[in-house]
Amino acid sequence: MTPKWKGKGYRARPVMNVTPLVDVVLVLLIIFMVVIPALQQGVNIEIPGITNTDDKKEGGGQPFTLSISKDGEIYFEEEKVAWKELEAKLKAAAKREPGKRIVLRGDKGADYADVRRLYRAAQQVGFPGVSMKVNHRLDDNQGPGPKSSATAAKTN
Repeated sequence: MTPKWKGKGYRARPVMNVTPLVDVVLVLLIIFMVVIPALQQGVNIEIPGITNTDDKKEGGGQPFTLSISKDGEIYFEEEKVAWKELEAKLKAAAKREPGKRIVLRGDKGADYADVRRLYRAAQQVGFPGVSMKVNHRLDDNQGPGPKSSATAAKTN
């Protein structure tokens, strides 16, 4: 008696091994989980949250970023700037790229007077719009934890 698989009608059936595919996908996932946060480097600033944000998105490219830390240190883009040099730096940037907006990021531990002084300096230089970067918070009763995404509240 001959076995069933040894005959004229037997054909080998291909079987796909998905283990290498799953391995590659998991490695890519881990790489993206590590690389994406590393790309968002900058000054470590804890941004306060607000409840009514302006969801209107405006085009025109990436705005300049002006940041103040809780220690009162000022950063234009990623470069540390002294208060004395700030106005000259802002004027040069506005002249270099006219019409570009500016986003002010203030640590929630920063002195309010310093944040207001930065805001006023950016307005006086003549940027077309100064926005404050904040975390979105629905309600004070939902706890202090802001959502993971940050949004800009436009203030002109």
